[in-house]
Amino acid sequence: MLASASPRRLQLLERVGLVPDLLNPADVDEIPLKRETPRKLSVRLAREKAEHALDMPLVRALGPNTFVLAADTVVGLGRRILPKAETEEQARDCLSLLSGRSHWVYSTVCLIAPGNKVSTRCVETKVRFKRFSREDLDSYIASDEWRGKAGGYAIQGRAEAFVRMLTGSHSAVIGLPLYETVNLLEGAGYPVFHNWMTGPQSEV
Repeated sequence: MLASASPRRLQLLERVGLVPDLLNPADVDEIPLKRETPRKLSVRLAREKAEHALDMPLVRALGPNTFVLAADTVVGLGRRILPKAETEEQARDCLSLLSGRSHWVYSTVCLIAPGNKVSTRCVETKVRFKRFSREDLDSYIASDEWRGKAGGYAIQGRAEAFVRMLTGSHSAVIGLPLYETVNLLEGAGYPVFHNWMTGPQSEV
């Protein structure tokens, strides 16, 4: 079961042969706590989403052998947490801050396995953008890809053309670190690689 409505996270899971039985997004308050760092915010929200989803009626109905997976991605510039851009002004402000600079993307995956065993992994990825021209910003804002995206960009789209350097996990910047996700599932007893031989597995 995936506690997210993100089509990007679903697509990433499908890349490694995992098809969730249920998509049940968990609505949690994403406002950072006082003095909370970008990394700590990502870890806290991923865990809260998983725990909140576990108590939902549709998830309980799946039975005690359900694996609940949740994730959260935060873009940070130093200790500053960049918002999920909802307006053109927010997106332009974020991209102006990131222009020609390196920033960090913190992507945390949280797994609650049968027996309420909780595991989390936070992946830190360093991304450096080119220096944006006015035309770069105007054309990207016009694309509308930034809407609802942390830091005001989607690396799986046109913004990838702005990336001068990426150190870490590309899938984590999209929204779900696949290496860590697969390892958490496998370590918790979920037959990830068996799926590759037999087709989609249920109860994720």
